[in-house]
Amino acid sequence: MKAVIFSKYGTPADLKFTEVARPTPQDHEVLVEVHAASVNSWDWELLHGTPFANRLGFGLFRPTKINSLGCDIAGRVVAVGKDVTRFKPSDEVYGDLSADGWGGYAEYLRADAQLLMHKPAGMTFEQAAAIPQAALLAWQGLHKGGLRSGQQVLINGAGGGVGSFAMQIAKAQSAEVTGVDSTAKLELVRRLGADHVVDYTREDFTRDGQQYDLILDAQAHHSISDYRRSLKPGGSYVIVGGSMTLILTIMLLGPLLSRFDDKKKMMVLLHKANDGLDVIEALFATGKVVPVIDRIYPLHEVAQALADFGAGKVKGKYVIRVKDA
Repeated sequence: MKAVIFSKYGTPADLKFTEVARPTPQDHEVLVEVHAASVNSWDWELLHGTPFANRLGFGLFRPTKINSLGCDIAGRVVAVGKDVTRFKPSDEVYGDLSADGWGGYAEYLRADAQLLMHKPAGMTFEQAAAIPQAALLAWQGLHKGGLRSGQQVLINGAGGGVGSFAMQIAKAQSAEVTGVDSTAKLELVRRLGADHVVDYTREDFTRDGQQYDLILDAQAHHSISDYRRSLKPGGSYVIVGGSMTLILTIMLLGPLLSRFDDKKKMMVLLHKANDGLDVIEALFATGKVVPVIDRIYPLHEVAQALADFGAGKVKGKYVIRVKDA
């Protein structure tokens, strides 16, 4: 089978499109014919071996736990292990495989059956592959921050993968939403329903005097004091991506800062793979949340997709089409 593999940390140029052996599922696993996968920031970071925590989890000097990127997949089951009862051959499935082996940039993969969900009939393989990690980072982050109807919410990185889902989820909850991103992505942010937009190349939302009930941050390039200044008393800041230094700082100081008189909560989201997919499916079914797919690349162009992602070009999500339906 064809697959895009890597054997060392590096750049997209170090990825190799080649022929590898087709995997065999273990007793608790299924063999999936991959139809689509997507690109997430975690793919980009893991390719480079950054931040250092990735090396602790996947191999200190080279990747030893996985040899193919792509954790968000959608496809069709072709074989099941003897202990699998949830699926049968021909079932259409999708999910986030970051907890077990990755491998989405390949024609076939084996996966723990517990990490997969049945793909809704009205959802294309490309849409399904775009959803799991980004949509759930958005939903889990907003949920952790206590999203409620009528709140003033700011999404930092509103035109990216997580941000485009967060915009739609917050609007579905009838929040007043401010979307922050670059000039090139503001048209998309407006299309997603933003009540207000901020071009971070021209304005600093942490210094304009506005305050919010909830800030969901997928970029995290400001200081703790900047973010606290932008929160209303009792407001919540949730970081889902960005500076590792800030993430670690908030993990250490967040509980202490939340005890101050203004009760502003500073929190880090610890992502739970596939937790909440049923919520996203319901929102998708009503048309309230639809994946924004900027571009679809064929499997042999995974390296180009990651290079474009690293250059900050993506609006919403990039998807890899592995097989035509």
